[in-house]
Amino acid sequence: MEFFFVCFCLFLISILYSSVGHGGASGYLAVFSLSLYGNMESSWLKQYAWCLNLVVAAIAFYHYYRGGYFDKKLSLPFIIGSIPFAIFGGFLRIDGVIYDSLLSITLIWAAYKLYQTKTDLEVECSIPELKVSIPTGAGIGFFSGIIGVGGGIFLSPIILLKKWANPKTVAATSALFIWVNSVAGLFGASISNQLDLEIQILFPFVISVLIGGFLGSKFGSRSNESFVKLMLIFVLIIAALKRVLELI
Repeated sequence: MEFFFVCFCLFLISILYSSVGHGGASGYLAVFSLSLYGNMESSWLKQYAWCLNLVVAAIAFYHYYRGGYFDKKLSLPFIIGSIPFAIFGGFLRIDGVIYDSLLSITLIWAAYKLYQTKTDLEVECSIPELKVSIPTGAGIGFFSGIIGVGGGIFLSPIILLKKWANPKTVAATSALFIWVNSVAGLFGASISNQLDLEIQILFPFVISVLIGGFLGSKFGSRSNESFVKLMLIFVLIIAALKRVLELI
């Protein structure tokens, strides 16, 4: 029963995250932390989160790209900067205590940014210079590779705060950024012989987020998501607290 509950939670998380162009890795990691998978190695958690990211971020990007919201001049510098550092981050073997600490911080940050999210904000756009966007992508890519996320939860707030794009363009950029970083992280893990995926576990997870990602990216941004968002914030905070308590 717990396995099916995990799949259901992944489904709900993919709906919300895909509606704003995110893959959902921070949410998936929170669910794993609160389930029977919570005691797995950090490399296990990372690679499954990345695989689910690939599915949801691809669906989200497809819908936002078709809607005409993708701006390659904005997106490509962040992506170019992130790729080698995401590979390096995925390559590294992280001590369990360090990983739990960084993951807890990431989950709290994700909860905070979800709480702040406003989907109807419109801003005047001003694309950043390469000397700003490439290092920004590099830093986010490295941290994403270490934690096992795609980086959208960090990139999106920065772009919105700096007024580099409106929310729908940000969603398209984040979706592609997440997808590329997830591939890079998996590649880094594979060349360091950490990659170990079990198809009987991965397949049900993928089906769950595939359905949720389709619904979220197509219809999620049009619906009232307040309740689901609050529940996700609650899950992120509880998962972070669980990780912290295990360190004490």
